[in-house]
Amino acid sequence: MVTDIYQFSALFPKEELFGLTSQIRRSAVSIPSNIAEGCGRSTSKDTVQFLFIARGSLYELETQLYIALDLKYLPETQFQESIAKLTTCKKILNGFINYFQGLTTTNKQP
Repeated sequence: MVTDIYQFSALFPKEELFGLTSQIRRSAVSIPSNIAEGCGRSTSKDTVQFLFIARGSLYELETQLYIALDLKYLPETQFQESIAKLTTCKKILNGFINYFQGLTTTNKQP
């Protein structure tokens, strides 16, 4: 998904380089970065905290995709494809959160 975001945001107007283009890219990169950092933590509780941050970035990215669509920076077809991928990411991430929260309640390590 990050690759897709970088590719289509490169087509945004140049005056958005330090605005929406930068913000949408940072949100997209934040998702896998926080998942990776969370998985590198020593406790399930710490892992869950970073997974929640990643989920927040997913919602932030979703909002930015709607803004890009409203501004006509993003074609409807690209928007729909991106939202479908984002929805899949939400489901997977929620599964990870539920798994690690289960470990937290039983005091097990991943």
